[in-house]
Amino acid sequence: MPATIDRHGPVKRVLVVASNPAVSDRTGWPIGFWWSELTHPYREFVEAGYEVTIASPDGGALQADSFSDPNDASGYSAEDLVSRGFIASPEHAALVARTPSLAEVDLDSYDAVFLVGGQGPMYTFRNDQRVKDLVGRFLAAGRIAAVVCHATCVLLDARMPDGGLVVAGRTWTGFANSEEDVADAFTGQRIQPFRIEDEARAMPGTNFVVHGAFRAHAVRDGNLVTGQQQHSGAAAARLVVEALGR
Repeated sequence: MPATIDRHGPVKRVLVVASNPAVSDRTGWPIGFWWSELTHPYREFVEAGYEVTIASPDGGALQADSFSDPNDASGYSAEDLVSRGFIASPEHAALVARTPSLAEVDLDSYDAVFLVGGQGPMYTFRNDQRVKDLVGRFLAAGRIAAVVCHATCVLLDARMPDGGLVVAGRTWTGFANSEEDVADAFTGQRIQPFRIEDEARAMPGTNFVVHGAFRAHAVRDGNLVTGQQQHSGAAAARLVVEALGR
């Protein structure tokens, strides 16, 4: 169910793609998408007058990482009022309860794709050729591809249709080692199966940059937009709006 705002002229369309539920091999926890990385960009896009579709690779009901839920007993995201409002709205909650699959949407009808992070993408997006090809397809067509937080793991080996890495010659960002250190210390164990910054810095011909831990940081290099972590979703979305116009 897309959200629309009536405006004069053609309406820009953004496809927001979030992870299907998974289970972490390292922790045994159920994992999925991160609420603020979906809700904050969603708000930016809707307020810009865009039509937004929330989809997932396989379709169906989605599950968020528990620490990202403002109602979680941990209190980790208790101050995320945007996500609180989204979750409390039956109309909006339904958008993640019934997502179309990538095969069910007309990819060519969207002006931009926005990949939502969370722990899930480290297991789902990283090994899903559909998601990697989606990024390459949008970039090759001159459309915007935006990727935030742990979803940036797809950029480690996603390729353009001609076979070149999508980040070749580009500056981009993603979840930082300093942030992984904080997350591991908070939970008392190493959470992720690999670290994006380690792998990105080992890649030749690309420029991976990070800012302070858990500070909003988004980068636009041509039609590729990246955000560092969960506090960067809105910043990345604003770069998409800047690129597409209103």
